Amino acid sequence: MIPLHTMSATHSQRTNKPVIGLLGGPGSGKSTAARAFEALGCGVIDADRIAREEIAKPKVVETLRAWWGDRVLDGQGNPDRAAIASIIFEDAAQRHRLEALLHPRVHARRDHLRDQLAADPAVTAIIEDCPLLLENHLEGVCDALIYVDAPREQRLARLMASRGWDAAELDRREKTQLPLDMKRSRADYVLDSSDGADLAGQTRHLLTVIHHANL
Repeated sequence: MIPLHTMSATHSQRTNKPVIGLLGGPGSGKSTAARAFEALGCGVIDADRIAREEIAKPKVVETLRAWWGDRVLDGQGNPDRAAIASIIFEDAAQRHRLEALLHPRVHARRDHLRDQLAADPAVTAIIEDCPLLLENHLEGVCDALIYVDAPREQRLARLMASRGWDAAELDRREKTQLPLDMKRSRADYVLDSSDGADLAGQTRHLLTVIHHANL
């Protein structure tokens, strides 16, 4: 864990329960870091999980079918995420179209969940696990930003094992996001999630540091 620069006081002016945003590239280990924070009593807002739930709702499915036909549905009539990805990562206009449909839904649920977590005395901090946190201009809701770092070869190996991606697919996805060096430069801390790193120890120490900074 490497401290980078002073945290903003956006949320610390209103509550002593810090909101922590996670940054990093695909396969960096953001979700693993989020689970480590959750084990320490933090509440996690998982934007990917919310998006998966929203895209499966009947009204959204109906819209996707009207746009792209049955090719984006599986045999049970549910969204085929791989088929949708093949469309939106080849055509920026279609990606923006989908984002305009989903993002307001995801943001509304995130805001509601954040309020619930803020009111829960058992929750020690709130973790924003959002792959496009900076791209969606959500840094303003965070008291601290953590860049979760791992070497590219390890990130690719994880993605090959978990999602079947190859190097070309990783490159294609990263091109739709802000450059990793920019994300790292915007972070307050760096958390090493490389294979063999003491992720639990880092998150425990980092949570203590952020709580003290947020007093």
